Amino acid sequence: MFKASNIMTRKIVTVSPETEITVAVKLMFKHHFNGLPVVDEAGRLLGIICQDDLIIQQKKVPLPSFFTLLDGIIPLVSYKKIEKEVEKMVATTVAQAMTSNPVTVDPETSLEDIASLMVKNNVHTLPVLEKEKLVGVIGKEDILRTLISSEEAD
Repeated sequence: MFKASNIMTRKIVTVSPETEITVAVKLMFKHHFNGLPVVDEAGRLLGIICQDDLIIQQKKVPLPSFFTLLDGIIPLVSYKKIEKEVEKMVATTVAQAMTSNPVTVDPETSLEDIASLMVKNNVHTLPVLEKEKLVGVIGKEDILRTLISSEEAD
């Protein structure tokens, strides 16, 4: 049975919160990653910056939906959600666009649990933490590689 420690990428490419968005995008393209862990000076995981966080910059500004009832305006979307989305759209640094408190796994997490977490949370990159230390990253390609290696074993 595959575990995170068997499939994770151990050569971790990270960025800091101060990294410019353009630098993060270039790193993702260069290494063919869907996302990059964001760490502080001590190497502690702060968040993750993914392609989805960056693609939002090409989106139109969302207009809040609302309806009126008895001469009152009732919003259908949280203003905080709209504010966060606009903040990501105009981000120039990783800190402004990253997802804080990302879903993580430990080295003993099974492949089945990793796949379930990715699907359930709609994420494509999972940092692997061991005793709060970043030891690897699992992306979609890492999981797909297990399909090839399983087939070759047959």
